[in-house]
Amino acid sequence: MSSPTDLTAPAAPTASEAELPDGAEPFGLGTSARRSDALPKALGIYPYASDLWAEGLLWGAVLRSPHPHARIVSVDTSAALAVPGVHAVVTAADLPSASVEGLTDRRGVADRPVLADGLVRHHGEPVAAVAADHPDTARLAAASIVVEYELLEPVTDPEQSFTCPPLHPDGNLFRHLPLRTGDPEAVGEVVVEGLYQVGRQDPAPIGAEAGLAVPRPDGGVELHLSSTDPHGDRDRTAACLGLEPDRVRLVATGVPGATADREDLSFQVVLALLALRTGRPVKMTLTREESFHSHTSRHPALLRYRHHADAEGRLVKVEAQILLDGGAYAEVSAEALAAATAFSVGPYTCPNVFVDAWAVRTNNPPAGRMRGEGALQTCFAYESQLDRLAALVGVDPVEIRRRNAMTTGDPLPTGQAVTCPAPVAALLDAVSTAPLPALPVDDPDSEWLLPGGPGGAGDPAAVRRGIGYALGMVHMLGAEGEDEVSTATVRVSGDHATVICAAVDVGQGFATLARQIVQSVLGVSEVYIAPVDSDQSVAGPSARGRHTWVSGGAVERAAVMVRHQLLQPIAANFGMSVELLTIADGKISSYDGVLGMPVTEALEGKELWATAQCRPHPTEPLDENGQGDAFVSIAFCAMRAVVDVDIELGAVRVVDVTVAQDVGRALNPRQIEERIEAGVAQGVGLALLEDLRTEGGRLLNPSLTGYRLPTALDTPEVRIAALLEERDVVATFGAKAVSAVPAVAAPAAVAAAVRAATGLPVARLPILPEDAITA
Repeated sequence: MSSPTDLTAPAAPTASEAELPDGAEPFGLGTSARRSDALPKALGIYPYASDLWAEGLLWGAVLRSPHPHARIVSVDTSAALAVPGVHAVVTAADLPSASVEGLTDRRGVADRPVLADGLVRHHGEPVAAVAADHPDTARLAAASIVVEYELLEPVTDPEQSFTCPPLHPDGNLFRHLPLRTGDPEAVGEVVVEGLYQVGRQDPAPIGAEAGLAVPRPDGGVELHLSSTDPHGDRDRTAACLGLEPDRVRLVATGVPGATADREDLSFQVVLALLALRTGRPVKMTLTREESFHSHTSRHPALLRYRHHADAEGRLVKVEAQILLDGGAYAEVSAEALAAATAFSVGPYTCPNVFVDAWAVRTNNPPAGRMRGEGALQTCFAYESQLDRLAALVGVDPVEIRRRNAMTTGDPLPTGQAVTCPAPVAALLDAVSTAPLPALPVDDPDSEWLLPGGPGGAGDPAAVRRGIGYALGMVHMLGAEGEDEVSTATVRVSGDHATVICAAVDVGQGFATLARQIVQSVLGVSEVYIAPVDSDQSVAGPSARGRHTWVSGGAVERAAVMVRHQLLQPIAANFGMSVELLTIADGKISSYDGVLGMPVTEALEGKELWATAQCRPHPTEPLDENGQGDAFVSIAFCAMRAVVDVDIELGAVRVVDVTVAQDVGRALNPRQIEERIEAGVAQGVGLALLEDLRTEGGRLLNPSLTGYRLPTALDTPEVRIAALLEERDVVATFGAKAVSAVPAVAAPAAVAAAVRAATGLPVARLPILPEDAITA
């Protein structure tokens, strides 16, 4: 990855970094501190749940429905119980009668059973589970369970869900959200219309789900899982088992990749149930196919848009219909729909907006949380519309975006004013003026640069280059009244500090950030991050960039309280206030230069600690017209994609992606660049490769050979044109989340580039070869 351009240069070493001796670790906020888990992960010695073991261990396996929609007539477990080595078989009858699980939707409804009870509503839904003394025995026994099904007609087209019989007592509509802003009679001099489709993208974590459950002497259970929300998972698991929350302890293990909710709750509840039933530790490690069946994926979407503009391309009115396929269960469909609706126009100003958005139930696999849920789908649609509008008006795609760019203080279509920094035009200028990559040379040594790679069947003369732009936006933290809070404890003893916070580092680098915060506030270089479990105070889920803001804020406040405890007696000895003392470069100094004491000397023989909370300002639900202050803050991104397209074969190669992002403050520049690169790779995957296909509700490609992920050869050069640092005054350190918005903008940018290369509309994701063939 190349260095940023002159707009900001956060990747350049700071003065303190430049002066570091060879091998020394960068210190504190603003430096590119190295991740403490990088080396053990690279060496393969980092502990994950799949590595765990316990004395007397049994293995669990799950029987899943082969049908997307069926009534369960009977379940016969006798053959499974007769298999030597089987210790328990459980079905829905072994759970409390009211045992349903899953993330509650905005109405507080948890509609997903742990094990199917009476009905199965999607392919791969868990029906029964087995514990045995060997994993192969457990799988064999699970396969021997005889389930008699009465097949029912599955509903797989979300447009049919409005008129078909209810698939659940709750009905088929998770949420309808109308948005009404401005004059419905307004019309523009030019109008463009489009119908857009976004497919089903899977998180496809590099490590499949695994966990260990250990029964406790008090009748409870201890779970070791790669959870991203220890307290939420603990509480839901306890409710499903009919236990008090303090009888369930969840220990967060290493997380082998997470860009969404990491564990399906049915998995952990069943694991705990088997341990309680057998009285022995039980472990489960899912196969890759089971993993595809067990977790949620991105909402497939159908989007109809009509943009009205004046003769110069300035937006007059936007009309849209948005339909999200939530699959069989609610999960976070209501929340995803709110983001899709509120960001339906994108980071552009428009006085008149009329949207109808629905999230519906089908017999397709459940959809859930994934980077930029809701915002990604609409970004592809509104950016495609801007390209069409530019072509119709006869202006450059960059100029059409510049003329409509949002600025700080402008309202969202929901009526909420964007009070955070919104440097949309500056971001667009940064990517549009960045140098373009060179064209490939027409010689045999450069053939691998062409679509199809070496030995490809294409003719180099059929390759066309395209350049496309996209602007993306995402909200940070929870929305619509969700209470966001995190608690942290900082303890200092001698020359080292310990941070206790139940914020799980899922790869986003929170452990590194927490260490940097304590280093900056207290001047202590050795900072230990305690392992996470549910006995600690609540920190909330690892999602929507919330741990940088909320948990980072809690760590900072606790560290500041410890700092005051440390400095107060020193200040008193010198007859001055604490505010006249500073800590920098490991030394306590006074304003007049009289005092210059090493922090380690001041801490000698002392043990100080403090606990603090961080809770951002509240939000409110959107009303019946889609109005309300629903979001805490928003992050923005501009992106330019350069592609080469073989117009005869439809092969596409993404050559280069240039990014300018609104980061508030670059707390760890190198880590920010890595997160942006990861988001771009995920977005490019959706644009060209990733599609979890279904037919009649059944998954067709639940494997890493059938579900195509981008490899190192598919991932383009990612260049950072700018990390724009305009601090958000209400955010911790003024920083914004960075991971989701590149994933939101990248598919739209790649589609725009393919559109520019081919002249074709490119109205669906992923882009198939037939969508890029013109010759």
